[in-house]
Amino acid sequence: MSTPFPFTAVVGQDDLRLALLLNAVSPAVGGVLVRGEKGTAKSTAVRALSALLPEVDVVSGCRFSCDPGAPDPACPDGPHPPGAFESRPARMVELPVGASEDRLVGALDIERALAEGVKAFEPGLLADAHRGILYVDEVNLLHDHLVDLLLDAAAMGASYVEREGVSVRHAARFLLVGTMNPEEGELRPQLLDRFGLTVEVAASREPDQRVEVVRRRLAYDDDPDGFATRWAGEEAGVRQRIVAARELLPSVQLGDGALRQIAATCAAFEVDGMRADIVMARTATALAAWAGRTDVLAEDVRQAALLALPHRRRRNPFDAPGLDEDKLDETLEQFGEEESDDDPDPDGPGGPGGGGRPDPGEGPVSGDSGARPEAGEGGEPQVSGAGEQSAVRASEPFRTKVLSVPGIGEGAAGRRSRARTEHGRTTGARRPRGQLTKLHLAATVRAAAPHQRGRGRSGPGLVVRRDDLRQATREGREGNLVLFVVDASGSMAARQRMSAVKGAVLSLLLDAYQRRDKVGLVTFRAASADVALPPTSSVDAAAARLESLPTGGRTPLAAGLLKAHDVLRIERLRDPARRALVVVVTDGRATGGPEPVALAGRAARLFAAEGVASVVVDCESGPVRLGLAGQLAGELGGTAVTLDELRADSIAGLVRDVQGSSRRAA
Repeated sequence: MSTPFPFTAVVGQDDLRLALLLNAVSPAVGGVLVRGEKGTAKSTAVRALSALLPEVDVVSGCRFSCDPGAPDPACPDGPHPPGAFESRPARMVELPVGASEDRLVGALDIERALAEGVKAFEPGLLADAHRGILYVDEVNLLHDHLVDLLLDAAAMGASYVEREGVSVRHAARFLLVGTMNPEEGELRPQLLDRFGLTVEVAASREPDQRVEVVRRRLAYDDDPDGFATRWAGEEAGVRQRIVAARELLPSVQLGDGALRQIAATCAAFEVDGMRADIVMARTATALAAWAGRTDVLAEDVRQAALLALPHRRRRNPFDAPGLDEDKLDETLEQFGEEESDDDPDPDGPGGPGGGGRPDPGEGPVSGDSGARPEAGEGGEPQVSGAGEQSAVRASEPFRTKVLSVPGIGEGAAGRRSRARTEHGRTTGARRPRGQLTKLHLAATVRAAAPHQRGRGRSGPGLVVRRDDLRQATREGREGNLVLFVVDASGSMAARQRMSAVKGAVLSLLLDAYQRRDKVGLVTFRAASADVALPPTSSVDAAAARLESLPTGGRTPLAAGLLKAHDVLRIERLRDPARRALVVVVTDGRATGGPEPVALAGRAARLFAAEGVASVVVDCESGPVRLGLAGQLAGELGGTAVTLDELRADSIAGLVRDVQGSSRRAA
């Protein structure tokens, strides 16, 4: 086993280290979600924490890590005889992004069940993580149903498996840690709420801290064991402090004053449900225990709010996360005035961490690694250059009609187009490709039945072999790549018109967010086309690029279509299973260069020849309309909708599916 980077040697990242330590002290806090850009020590800190956790005693031979002092009476490997136990380090179990449901919760051994009649249950990662850490890197890229399963297990402390004739329940209490890069897409709000705490991390902008990060990393890479030895004293100190805080935790008192502040804070930030109040109470209690106190102070409530509420407060999908600290302080002050004079003095001695932000560890270097450069003062972005106009704000978004890709795909799970998926309604059966995940029992029996005499079976029963097994095929929904090709030329530059266009694209982005799509943004204006945003799962990034989009100049429609074609070609190599939907937002005009209309037509026919689903959002306005957007849609092999028809509540028609090319439809 490789030597992990010492937890106390992590430079800065105070909030991250504190959130992890609070969960180590009190797993009931509910885990932590770490959000931040790549290269900010998210994974390093989580892996380092596992080395700090005290060893655990487990029943010898138990696959579910039962505590010998209080074994699970419902353990599938039980009942356990008293006395036989062993000690081992707390595990850190990693859940891969591509893991199946069977790998997570466990599954019945299908071959043994059919061939031998034995219900042999194979434990999954939830069982392995019991009494340890379950680490999910890139949790936002997991399928929703997997996130539901692991969060339900974390909330209930147990995993329930009811499938394929097996009914198993086993304990699954673990410290859940998820990391994610917001640029690759967000978690759903209802899933965010299931994480106890959230932390935003970013690389430090202080040169001295960055130098120290590099210095320590190089020293660790040169000699991991020697580097760990130099930090052994600090690691032992934090380990002892975790043990002491765990022992003190049951003695911590959460007074009525602190409870009122917690309730008032959750109400002030309009969080839904009561989970936020409960998590804040548990976090504040853990903070007091970590500080060596038996009373919860106002500073504990404040710090608990900063960790437990940012991902729970009500916000629009494209709003930046965070908490208004001035509003938080006002709320705490208002509801703290009613506390009695007998309450502990917040400025008095309170053990380590009292009187200020609790110390997250013993590392000698600290700093606010979550600081981000402040945005410039208000006003629209200034754009320079001939023929350019400053960016126009988007109009209010609206609910759009459903645009989908025809046919049946096999892409990532989502909510847009029909697809063959692991979850959904059963539509048939096939031979398994690789590991069997969903058995189609009737098809398996039908495949095995004709061969029973040849296999020596003359009486009741059924001899089933691997070749007889049939995988259930299911139909659900997939997420697509929605590539926006936006005309930002002078013909679109009227402020009111461009505001409506941006509002329409923003509405489609909201729809893509809800349907789990990847999005990309190509813009064309003046003399060229640009990839404003390569395909990504972050619709926030697309919305930000759209907001600052300048307009003006000629209309190089052919260049925009060819650039989009290149983007799709590259993306097919990266993600061949994800089907694309091209949304061209234009009035259909083409100017600039020789034969611009003919060039645009040839570029559009490339999409039709490859069967790429497309739709043209017709932005033409005024009493005289040329119908150029409709002609472009015909060249693309798609369909055209006006801005008004794009609205879900429009009376112009029913829900529109994007039509494929005439060749594919035939």
